[in-house]
Amino acid sequence: MLLTACGGGGATQPAAKSNEAINIYTIWPEKYSSAIFAAFTKDTGVKVNFVRFSSGEALARIVAEKDNPQVDVLFGGPADTFAAGVEKSVFEPYSPKSADKIPSKFKDANNNWVGVAVNPICFMFNAKTLKEKNITAPTSWDDLLNPAFKSGLQMADARTSGTAISRILSLTSFMSEDAAYDYQKKLHQNVQMYTKSGAGGALPIATGQAIGGVFFLVDTLEIKQQGHDVVISYPKEGVAYAVEAMALIKGAKQPALAKKFLDWASTADMQKLYEANKINFIPTNPDVKVTDPALDMSKVKMFEVDIVKAGKDRQRLVDRWINQVVK
Repeated sequence: MLLTACGGGGATQPAAKSNEAINIYTIWPEKYSSAIFAAFTKDTGVKVNFVRFSSGEALARIVAEKDNPQVDVLFGGPADTFAAGVEKSVFEPYSPKSADKIPSKFKDANNNWVGVAVNPICFMFNAKTLKEKNITAPTSWDDLLNPAFKSGLQMADARTSGTAISRILSLTSFMSEDAAYDYQKKLHQNVQMYTKSGAGGALPIATGQAIGGVFFLVDTLEIKQQGHDVVISYPKEGVAYAVEAMALIKGAKQPALAKKFLDWASTADMQKLYEANKINFIPTNPDVKVTDPALDMSKVKMFEVDIVKAGKDRQRLVDRWINQVVK
């Protein structure tokens, strides 16, 4: 069922016809998506009907609907998901107005998608549990193999979640793929549950039902904002980061409104909404300054992932994870 984000207040640009609406699949949580889409409606008068899916689910649905698209835009989620969609020819190339301000490493070279945020992988652990076990917060991927964490970790399921793909890409960025899967087999012994969505294990960790896990930074900072005592740390070997992207669906039923949304969403004003709404993404637009020290990545080793290659490899990496790690 498509949800509608209501803008509230008056439009700051000429209002659209009252019956104008755009349909969007979003990979961002409903809380974040609602804030962004409501701002678009307030600025333009165009209503947004949306459904939220994990990245794997959203991609599968768009591919399945390829001959009769049900939405006009795919919004949010790791760019490797979009790169995989390019392989399936589900996007229409479009270069949004103001996207020229966004560095090229955050955009598809053929204008199939544009990145609107950066979201690094990190570790999150329950502070009380670490103290009880007399363990310091992990600062290495090898630390996650500690027997004290046996059946105590929760993290995302690669079949459905882009967080899991970025977790795998983190590993393959500093070790061979074979070594990365050998590592994941060992890590599997400490995993209590693989969650459907990337953030699914965050609250169980915060409430002590699990010890820790691997997440996107945006989800861990959301937990801290809720007042939970958790520790966020980064492995010394490094982490991958997701470029959170958006794209025009090929065959969209409302292409003009879709382009209007993409134009609006590529502006600095849109990315300023992150801080205003406590959405802890790192902006891709250099005109938007970050003031929260938790978003300062200057001391974190972050890998530049080949997004096109990651998109091509995505399904193969998932299949290998299923066959060699969880079976």
